[in-house]
Order: sequence, then C-alpha cells, then structure tokens
Amino acid sequence: MPLALWALTLSAFAIGTTEFVIVGLVPTIAQDLSVSLPSAGLLVSLYALGVAIGAPVLTALTGRWNRKVVLLALMSLFIAGNILAWLAPSYESLITARILTGLAHGVFFSIGSTIATSLVSKDKEASAIAIMFTGLTVALVTGVPLGTWIGQMFGWRATFLIVALLGLIALMGSAILLPNTLKKSMPATLAQQLKVLTQPRLLLVYAMTAVGYGGTFVAFTYLAPMLQQVSGFSASAISLILLVYGVSVAFGNIWGGKLADKHGPVRALQFIFATLAVVLFIFTFTAGNPITAVLTVLVWGAFAFGNVPGLQVYVVQLAQKHSPNAVDVASGLNIAAFNVGIALGSIIGGSVVENMQLNDTPWIGALIVVLALLLTTWSGALDKKQRLPTEAQAT
Repeated sequence: MPLALWALTLSAFAIGTTEFVIVGLVPTIAQDLSVSLPSAGLLVSLYALGVAIGAPVLTALTGRWNRKVVLLALMSLFIAGNILAWLAPSYESLITARILTGLAHGVFFSIGSTIATSLVSKDKEASAIAIMFTGLTVALVTGVPLGTWIGQMFGWRATFLIVALLGLIALMGSAILLPNTLKKSMPATLAQQLKVLTQPRLLLVYAMTAVGYGGTFVAFTYLAPMLQQVSGFSASAISLILLVYGVSVAFGNIWGGKLADKHGPVRALQFIFATLAVVLFIFTFTAGNPITAVLTVLVWGAFAFGNVPGLQVYVVQLAQKHSPNAVDVASGLNIAAFNVGIALGSIIGGSVVENMQLNDTPWIGALIVVLALLLTTWSGALDKKQRLPTEAQAT
C-alpha cells in the first residue's frame, strides 16, 4: 500500500478523534465555560449538523476541483477549526469552531474513498478503503480516551491543540505524498443528490439510520457526566472506561458486518436494534453501581456501532434497485443521516438532562431505538411484498 494512503488514514484518525472526544470532555467544558451540561452537549449536535450539511453541499460545490487541492483545503479548514477551539475565549466561539470542523469532516469522507481507490490497483480498492477507515476505528479505541485524558490533565483546550497538530502532520504528508493528478468520478450535482431523497424506500432507510444511531447518542453524549455523577467514578477513570468502550465498538463493527453478510442486513439490524434497546434500558438500573455500569457499557459498545455496516449495505442494495444511477450519492446521504441522528440524539439527551435526570437518558434512548426496530421490520416487510410479484412472474 502506498505511503499516501497512510496520510489519509492519519487524517481520518484526527477527524474521528475530534468528533467523538467531545463526549469525554462535556463535564470539563461545562465547568470551565460556566455553561450547563445540555449546552456543552450541544457541541456534539452542532458538529454533526456541520457534517450532515457539509457532506452533500460542499461535495457538490467542489466536484470539479482538483482532488488534491480539495483535500488540502479540507485539512486546512480542519486545522483552523481545532486551533479556533483551542483559542476559543467563549462558548459561542467554540460553537463556531465545531461547526467549521464538522464541515471539513463531511466532505473528507465523501471524497476520501475515491482518493484511496485511485492510489491502488483495482484488486486492492476495498483494502485501501478499509485501511483509510481504520483511522476512524483507531480514533474510537485510542484517540478518544487519550484525548479525554489530555483534556482532564492539561485542560480541554490542550486536546484540540494536539488534534490540530495531528491534522498538520496529515496535511504535510498528503501534500508531499499524494500525486497532483488524482482520477475523479463524474461529480454529482446537488440536484442529483436531492433527487435521491424522492425515493420512499431510501428515505425509510435514512430514517432507520437517524433513529437507530440517534437513540444511542441520547445517552452516549452524556456518558461521562453519568459515569461521574451516577456511577461514582472519578474524572480520571472516564478515559479508561472510554478505552474499554472503544475496544468493544471496534469488535462490534466487525461482528455487525459479518452478521449482515450471513443473515442479510434486515435480520441483522433487527437483532442489533432489539438487543441495543434492551442494553440501554438495563443501563438505567445498572448505572448506579460502578461494576455493573462498566459491564453494561462494555456490552453497549458492541451493539452501539454494530448497526453501521448493515445500514450502509442495505442503503446500497436498495439504491441499486430504486436509484441505480446514484448509488454513491445514496450511500453518502446515509452518512449524513448518521450525523442527523447524532445531532437529534444529542439535542433530545440535552432536553432530558435539563427537564428530567441524567439517569433517564438511557431508557429514553432505548425507546427511540425501538422505533428504529419497528422501521426496520416495516422495511423488511416491504422487501418481501415487492419480491413476491417478481417470484410469481418468474414461475
């Protein structure tokens, strides 16, 4: 694999770290900037909205630009956003920094796969994409707990400075190692992307994605304050628990993909959503004890992100049937749906914390995941209904 691919992987690691590390820093930021926990949690929502808006809009606007120029511009924006977060004198300026960084994130993963595949031969394309996305997984396993620990030891601003330095190294690596002439596919216009949103079956999967992913973030956004205030852990222990969670997420991602391959995406998602709802509901009662809290978080991690492969595969399968000329666009919009889910989940979680209690976030998240289970079952029933006339014609 070419060295340029590892520059993309480092970029993915830095971007993944800055997206999720905020979860471990919510209590620290709230205390330092004298804002409420829901206000600090809003930083998760606004970043996700930046990703959701930036991915389709900026990808369409930069579709005809040189791929290397776009990538370097994105990483420059990412670095600027994290430096602004490091220097942020107020809560409002930190919000601006998060939105800017989210915009860069959205477009990076839209074009990153295309660039990765252009660096290798046809038979290595899937491996190249997998290596680049390994940066995201490693960010969850190591970057987030390490960034949380740095934020607790040296102040939350130090975390953003370190991430900005990582982004700078990735930028220099990309500038030196990426070829100037990268092949690019025909860009999809914003109108073509919006046309995908007229397909009812794809809209149903986007709803499954947003609701299923969002249910987790109702509780996950406030996991750090919950572990401190409800479970009784010290702030220094949070980074270690997030490490355990990250390892479980990495396992769940691989396991969820194999489950979808073996049983099909609908059956896999039904099992994952059902179990995730049960685990979140149980966490409401186990959070009060440090041992049962960690054990539940460990199981939660395995199911929280295990739905990602199944949802992506399902979108591609339905897009090939209902929108064959825009499969890439349909897949990209599902990434936006994930981030809409993160944003809505964080907002709902903030409302729960403000009007109810921290310990209510898991069971409310569970109810939202149950809605994702119902939508998945409905979609599976529609698949069977559409398959029957085809089978009848064949006989």
